[in-house]
Amino acid sequence: MTSSTRTRPSNGAIVALLLLVLVLVVLAVAVARGVDLIKAVNDVIGSMFPPPAATAEAREIRSLYDIVFWIAAAIFILVEGLIIWSVVRYRRKPGDDVLPPQTHGNNVAEIAWTVIPTIIVAFLFYISWQTLNSVDAVSKNPDLHIRAVAGQFQWSFVYLADDDTTQEFTQFLPSGAGGGLVVPVGRKVQLDLESPDVIHAFYVPRFLFKRDVVPGQVNRFDFTLDQAEAGQTFRGQCAELCGIGHRTMTFDVHALSQADYDAWHQKQLEAAKASPAPGGSAAPPAATLDLAAQAINFSAQALEAPADKPFAIKFDNKDSGITHDVAIRDSAGALLFNGEDVKGPGQATYNIAPLKAGSYKFICTFHADMVGDLTVK
Repeated sequence: MTSSTRTRPSNGAIVALLLLVLVLVVLAVAVARGVDLIKAVNDVIGSMFPPPAATAEAREIRSLYDIVFWIAAAIFILVEGLIIWSVVRYRRKPGDDVLPPQTHGNNVAEIAWTVIPTIIVAFLFYISWQTLNSVDAVSKNPDLHIRAVAGQFQWSFVYLADDDTTQEFTQFLPSGAGGGLVVPVGRKVQLDLESPDVIHAFYVPRFLFKRDVVPGQVNRFDFTLDQAEAGQTFRGQCAELCGIGHRTMTFDVHALSQADYDAWHQKQLEAAKASPAPGGSAAPPAATLDLAAQAINFSAQALEAPADKPFAIKFDNKDSGITHDVAIRDSAGALLFNGEDVKGPGQATYNIAPLKAGSYKFICTFHADMVGDLTVK
């Protein structure tokens, strides 16, 4: 009868075995529940990259990201590979009771790990600088010029005429109603970002670009949607915590072909010309309604006006440094009147053309919570 010393599995082997069992159990459960493992892996890998670029500028940003990512991945693989190789190659074996020969300093190694990272950083700086200059460049003659106003807590988009100052119309819809920016593909669009109150941020994930909207400062940038994106709608949002209504500051970017955009643009121009405008009523007002704004609230939640007769709203903005206005929507949400902006403290008198009997809403286009009922009878 022979006797031999029994060896127990090492702690490392036990841990590796438990991890293998855990992986097998997870895979078995996933297969049992009908999970497409290939799709799941692709989704995980895809989440490591930005969404597909929708603009010419976004493609440059995506190219920069890809270069930085693959350089970082190569360095990670190299460093981790060397660590694993060193652990395996120079691991302590039974009987190794003395230290191996020690190396103190290696000029070649020290020069290599100083020069190579310097070259990599210099290269990344150069291509980042080139991309930044390209993306931040603004045209003196864009095909379309729009002013985006971010106010607590909604967006409005003012379309400007060729002189870059005359307002053609304002694309405005209540927060969360799917309204927003309508632009043609293949054309250079210039966006001016303005805020009348606090810091906001313009962010559309497919644009791979975020820009702050700072009070008292106009941030401007250009973008050109790819031709292939015609008919697509992109989700946008404020990406800066701006108050209790921050979550409502969403908008859509609608990409249209040039023909569809021209038809939409003409329709908006005709609607703007047909809408009542300040000072558009020649007859004296049959009634003058007093309305004030203070602490980002209207002083009245309900107003009454005579039907089929011009009337006026005498508006007093008491919020110092904050911009308000008064607009009127019908029951379907269509914008019938949009008064001039008033920065507080300030006053304005809005002359409004006759409205038919019915129920309307008066609102501040800068602050979604500022709304009241207008009864015309």
